[in-house]
Amino acid sequence: MSVDFKQSETKENLMRAFAGESQARNRYTFAAQQANRQKQQAIAQVFLYTAGQEKEHAEIFYNHLKELGGQTVRIDADYPVDFTDNLAELLRIAQHHEYEEHDDVYKKFGDKAKEEGFDRVASSFYMIADIEKVHGDRFGRFAELIEQNKLHVSDVKTGWICLNCGHVYEGEKVPEKCPVCNHDKGYFIRIELSPYA
Repeated sequence: MSVDFKQSETKENLMRAFAGESQARNRYTFAAQQANRQKQQAIAQVFLYTAGQEKEHAEIFYNHLKELGGQTVRIDADYPVDFTDNLAELLRIAQHHEYEEHDDVYKKFGDKAKEEGFDRVASSFYMIADIEKVHGDRFGRFAELIEQNKLHVSDVKTGWICLNCGHVYEGEKVPEKCPVCNHDKGYFIRIELSPYA
């Protein structure tokens, strides 16, 4: 079935997705500020890294709306308010939102776009849904490390990298300060969890 884009549900779903991704980006930026206040700069970088990807998702959805330039799209939607000082909780909340987009929201939006004849839009929804799963997994991994008090401690000798200067340290526990740049231990991350390892 082919539907006029201006009359489509897909148009509204794109705007909902754009708004959701934009808000996620800001929530993750706020979470990064919280992590920095707690001297957990590596966790802040995890949030900022993901926030950058959310910005790209927002742009992809927004670009699908180009033919509506100069118009206003009205939507109704629910968006979360996430406040807590607990970093593990912030990560778990973020994980939940990412999984919700993956498991439910974007798959339904993709199915509707396909039904209405917008295959390129459907493809964007499906592919970004898969990325949201990766985001959820990432947030969950770091939440688990914090919950188990293993963010900066390992049961075995491990490689750690300082995200400030790049110093690689081998050991079961990160030093309190980086021996190269003197930054706090919150800059260290397990080398296998570094996005550029």
